[in-house]
Amino acid sequence: MSVHVGSDEAGKGPVLGPMVAAAVRVDPDALDPAVDDSKRLTPARREELAGVIREVAEGVGVAVIPPERIDDPATDMNTLTVEAHAEALAGIVAAGDAVYTDAGDVSESRFARRVAAGVDERGVAVTVTAEHGADATYPVVAAASIVAKVERDRHVDDLRAEYGEVGSGYPSDPTTRTFLRDYVRDHGELPACARTSWKTCDDVLAAATQSALDEF
Repeated sequence: MSVHVGSDEAGKGPVLGPMVAAAVRVDPDALDPAVDDSKRLTPARREELAGVIREVAEGVGVAVIPPERIDDPATDMNTLTVEAHAEALAGIVAAGDAVYTDAGDVSESRFARRVAAGVDERGVAVTVTAEHGADATYPVVAAASIVAKVERDRHVDDLRAEYGEVGSGYPSDPTTRTFLRDYVRDHGELPACARTSWKTCDDVLAAATQSALDEF
């Protein structure tokens, strides 16, 4: 049996909710042939495959980066993406594992080095290959992308249960923007699930301020 490890993240760009990284340690031959880049699958199919992946995998690791960590001015998204991959990987890898990851940086080699260093800091030495579009090339990375997306979607479902309809959480989603505008109008502040450092939040707050001035 040839065991590979893959990692990927979901939710890097939304204005609501966490970013989630996942890592999967598995024999690629044990994966369902339907495993593919999560973006090519329906939510129901992702949910189904995520369960199957967890059944056949030797290990599955998940790291959740909440909005307050994303908003920390002492860090940045590139660093947080590296840390998320390293956190997800560290709990399941064994020394000497070959890790394949979807590059979360314009420089594939830099991302690979940083993720490898992050795992090493957590006590395990691995080799990392990072490529753009790896979730469409390596089944083990596709598996990680599915797990990450399903976990991210569950967090968004939790937000719907708490706040009502919030949309996808992406800045381009009109439902998400409407939710933020209505929340600020009703409460005078952004919801705790919002990434307050995102420009979308600045725009919503500015619009609310202008509306208040116009009414005055």
